[in-house]
Amino acid sequence: MLLFILTSLFHLDRLAVIMIAVVVFIGLCVGSFAYRYLKGDGQYRAFFVRLSLLITSVVLMVSADHIGFLLVSWCISNGLLVRLMVHKSGWKAARASGWLAAKNFIVGSVCIATALGLFYLSTGETSIQALLRQPMISTPMWAALGFLMVGAMSQSAIWPFHRWLLSSLNSPTPVSAIMHAGLINGGGFLLVRFAPLYLQSPYLLTGLVVVGFLTAWLGTLWKLMQPDVKRMLACSTMGQMGFMFVQCGLGLFPAAVAHLVWHGMFKAYLFLSSGSAAQEKRVDQGYPPSLPAFFGALLCGLVGSYSFALATGKTWFANDTTSVLTGVAFLAGSQFALPLLHAKPLRALPLALLGTGLAGLAYGGSVQLITGLMAPMALMQPQALNGFHIAGLLALVLAWLYRLFARNPEKTKQAPAWVLKGYVLALNASQPHPTTITNHRKHYQYQ
Repeated sequence: MLLFILTSLFHLDRLAVIMIAVVVFIGLCVGSFAYRYLKGDGQYRAFFVRLSLLITSVVLMVSADHIGFLLVSWCISNGLLVRLMVHKSGWKAARASGWLAAKNFIVGSVCIATALGLFYLSTGETSIQALLRQPMISTPMWAALGFLMVGAMSQSAIWPFHRWLLSSLNSPTPVSAIMHAGLINGGGFLLVRFAPLYLQSPYLLTGLVVVGFLTAWLGTLWKLMQPDVKRMLACSTMGQMGFMFVQCGLGLFPAAVAHLVWHGMFKAYLFLSSGSAAQEKRVDQGYPPSLPAFFGALLCGLVGSYSFALATGKTWFANDTTSVLTGVAFLAGSQFALPLLHAKPLRALPLALLGTGLAGLAYGGSVQLITGLMAPMALMQPQALNGFHIAGLLALVLAWLYRLFARNPEKTKQAPAWVLKGYVLALNASQPHPTTITNHRKHYQYQ
């Protein structure tokens, strides 16, 4: 009887194993940090109880096969996250942050519940694996996938559901780490879990690409405007979640999982080490770069994108959506090389070429590793290129070129009025909700 219940509630496939390994690893790292960081805190033991329950609920969620159990574990995980966010309930700003996140999660949970209800009414199935084996998608199932997409967007802070994430900075550093490295990835997990159905829906895949590129562009732009480390990291997470949605929309779901894994680990590290950010040394790249440095960086970008394609076993510039990923690798490689080439471009070029080549091989190899692990699930299905894919990649290229050549800090005061107005509008749009900001030190309650 117990075996029957377990097999009807859970399905431990390769996606679940990868997610469980990542969640447990990040949870242990955050717990180890919090063991020292929260010493003397009045909620010390309660924090670890809630953290343990949160990790357990996420593990149950990613391995769930019954749609009802998935929904229940999803809601419990978000409820525990909100409680962790409101670590100091006497702090008004922390309560406001938690309430804003709770309202967002409620909207997302209602959308997911509606989607799962439509799946059940359309097929009579309560098993997710049975749903994924449906040969054709009916109109109600299309609607269900749309609701599921909105639920995933709200969880992963995709525009316009981003405000809760930017307003969540009152949480203790360990909570921010587990939130940005773990729970916010829930939207990506949801899309990958139902990927076989999305792969039958080209219009929904294109929708994922559009909202993903928009979020990636906004998150990266807003990150450059922030005055403090935590706000920069929050906007960075928003941008990274947008890129993960783009990868899902491109039909490259294993690449999205690889991005989810490495972003989670890296973002946890950044939050846990954010206290040392004020002491770190930064390279003054200079604006604009010299032409030798710029063209050397472009050459490095070509090398990095080629090594990335080589490691993933893909054609360098294929006539499908893998070329979008290769294009992003080219931009990343070029940007990686610019600081190295800033001072002495010709002398530093061999080192920059070697560095971008190795970086491309490393990231491409990690994507290929996850793709190989998930190969039996057949979720790596590149789509035909369309105008939205090309427009999204072109927007990233133009934004990068603008940052390098048109953005000159010395000429900011001479910028046209429309540029200054746009800057102010973007800066205002990237700010937390007013109720989540502590304007005076006496308003901070640490009891």
